[in-house]
Amino acid sequence: MTYIPHTDLERQQMLAAIGVTTIEDLFEAVPSSHRFPRLDLPKPLSEMEVAAELTALADANEHAGDYAIFRGAGAYHHFIPSAISHLILRGEFLTAYTPYQPEVSQGTLQAIYEYQSMMCALTGMDAANASHYDGATSLAESVTVALEVARHKRKKIILSPAINPQYRAVVRTYHQGNNLKFVGDTGRADIDDLMEMLDENTAMLAVSYPNFFGQIDDLTKLAEKVHQAGALLVMVVNPIALGLFKSPGELGADIVVGEGQPLGIPLSFGGPYLGFFACRTEYVRKIAGRIVGETVDQEGRRAFVMTLRPREQDIRREKATSNICTNQGLMSLTAAIYMSLMGKYGMRKVAELSYHKAHYAAKQIDDLKGFRVDTTKPFFNEFVVKCPRPVADINAYLIDKGIIGGYDLGKDYRHLKDNMLICVTEMNSKDEIDALVVALKEAVS
Repeated sequence: MTYIPHTDLERQQMLAAIGVTTIEDLFEAVPSSHRFPRLDLPKPLSEMEVAAELTALADANEHAGDYAIFRGAGAYHHFIPSAISHLILRGEFLTAYTPYQPEVSQGTLQAIYEYQSMMCALTGMDAANASHYDGATSLAESVTVALEVARHKRKKIILSPAINPQYRAVVRTYHQGNNLKFVGDTGRADIDDLMEMLDENTAMLAVSYPNFFGQIDDLTKLAEKVHQAGALLVMVVNPIALGLFKSPGELGADIVVGEGQPLGIPLSFGGPYLGFFACRTEYVRKIAGRIVGETVDQEGRRAFVMTLRPREQDIRREKATSNICTNQGLMSLTAAIYMSLMGKYGMRKVAELSYHKAHYAAKQIDDLKGFRVDTTKPFFNEFVVKCPRPVADINAYLIDKGIIGGYDLGKDYRHLKDNMLICVTEMNSKDEIDALVVALKEAVS
């Protein structure tokens, strides 16, 4: 017995109604080589065996703490105050349901409101939503906003090649049916090159701050050029860096997106993570997700309500900008607790420690024979190292020394073969950095 309750006759009637004859016809858009792939699944396991398998996977997270971590590339190893886990694991937070009814969801709504307020202060934007799945989908949703603002009359999207490659891949997948023209991200374009690509068909230009290589580009003239072309400027940012550098709002950004994982969320093999999204007031009705607002009840007491939900279930379908109906509520709460515990001085201290330790490490590595650090631009907590041997070979040696080495940039950038992206945060001690330098020297000797 299948779990699909339809009879063969009902299936044929439904297929006929939509104008096809077989179920296979529904998948014509999928290349035949990828259609109905045979899944190489392991044999079934008993409950006891499944429990043992999941325990082993969970242990992998714990053992990661035994290594000195020098890899970032979008997921970062930062200190997490112990108070966070004690608070977010409370039942009223951990099991809270979607706040459809404000009268019984004041705690959840206030948590979202406080998170939004902190993200606005951090990014220099006017409004922030209640979060997305991750940084990549946040960037993809910024394209949706840009198209809405342009009333879909502009189809050109400029993406800097220095944006996280995985983010760019998600954007292209997200919008593959919108007949858009993506430019900029397939070459070696710098900021000046991106500005030259602006024209009357451009809906948005997106850059990273700091960029994927940890570098700080000169963005002082970018907003003016983008706005003169009638487009939106989107910045993909590292929230920790904003504790030290100018906010995107000061630089003229229209939309700010990014990954909130550095804000108290542990590394956990891909998630759950937190995509943040902030914008200027004039675009607030175009963004996906939720926005919580503050008001007063009939007795004049402070209260919180769901102010905006621009999805198809809440407004007329043709006016909807998204079908996103959830948010990473527990993760946004985690970020809010982290930012409140650290405060503006703590956030700045984390950024400063990461900056100075990264520059110490870069100097030591650049002094090694055969290694060269790219210092063509100022950088934050990540930097590019040209290696005398393949990165994979060096990382294999480092792992045996209890060190997780840098990211192999040759995987995403052909011209950066044998280049490693190394990340240093406040969690890396001087002894760990010195041990990395010694291990790198040994790896090529």
